[in-house]
Amino acid sequence: MDYLEVTVQTASAGIEAVASALTAGGFDSLVVEDQAEYENFLEDNRAYWDYIDEEFQAELQGLSRIKLYLEVDGTEQTQLKKLGKVLDALKKRSPGKNLGTLEVTSSLLPETNWEESWKDSYPPQSVGEKLIVVPCWNPEAEGRIPVILDPGLTFGTGAHPSTQMCMEFMEELVQENMDVIDLGSGSGILSIAALRLGAKTAVGVDIDPKAEDIARENAAYNGFGTDRFDAVTGNVTEDHALMNKLSAKHYDLVFVNIVADVIIGLAPVLRHFMDDNTRVICSGILDVREEEVHAALKAAGLTILATRAKEDWRALVAGRGETV
Repeated sequence: MDYLEVTVQTASAGIEAVASALTAGGFDSLVVEDQAEYENFLEDNRAYWDYIDEEFQAELQGLSRIKLYLEVDGTEQTQLKKLGKVLDALKKRSPGKNLGTLEVTSSLLPETNWEESWKDSYPPQSVGEKLIVVPCWNPEAEGRIPVILDPGLTFGTGAHPSTQMCMEFMEELVQENMDVIDLGSGSGILSIAALRLGAKTAVGVDIDPKAEDIARENAAYNGFGTDRFDAVTGNVTEDHALMNKLSAKHYDLVFVNIVADVIIGLAPVLRHFMDDNTRVICSGILDVREEEVHAALKAAGLTILATRAKEDWRALVAGRGETV
């Protein structure tokens, strides 16, 4: 069925009043887009991001609107008239309130299989010389080593330069029978890639409890059970019991693909997971933060052994030795 996408232009100060009026008027399936709400989200989650798409930010300037969707079934014009009356009534009872222009525009959305169309955003993604990240509904490997994922709400689909650089380093460093740990594992992509490349065991650690289930599910898609992959929830810099449990043995490789501030915070505890031969792969570092991360790792007694650059992002390998 075709749908009519209807947009009501408003203002941040009045968006709640407009949304309430629309809901009371029977328009209860609303999508709110507001610059202030976006900026508040960024501020509340500052510890987990280090980069904002400037083009996307520019598109948000002054943005405050509400979208709703009407079925094209012969009643849409009646619905639009009803919408106009709801907005007119709101204006009359809210004199002086900044509601924005309340301009209404509409455009026809052709019939689409919405339940399936989102999958088009996750095509197979070749990484490095050997690996390919493929969605679970289309696990064709094209002659490469497949890393099968069910893309969800957790970071890690292989499309971002930071993840790609980690996997490129992994192709050079992973050897058979290695034990690896991923701090900030998200979807489990790095752990799964390491296992695919021959590692013996992998542990994924994330502060988001949803990531634990997602990572286990993705590991299962690749044929790895609890004997090869384990996922845990927690913060190793704050949970001493978790730290003691995980650092009871040393790992051959440690992955930290997050953002600069988190890597800097983790730097003092990385040695708990290491022996003299362990290598740490860090990524998610913006070029302007690279020196800060280098300084934090060096202060923690680690040596930068190799670096890699892709677009504005940097990745590095650190360890106690002098060469990779």
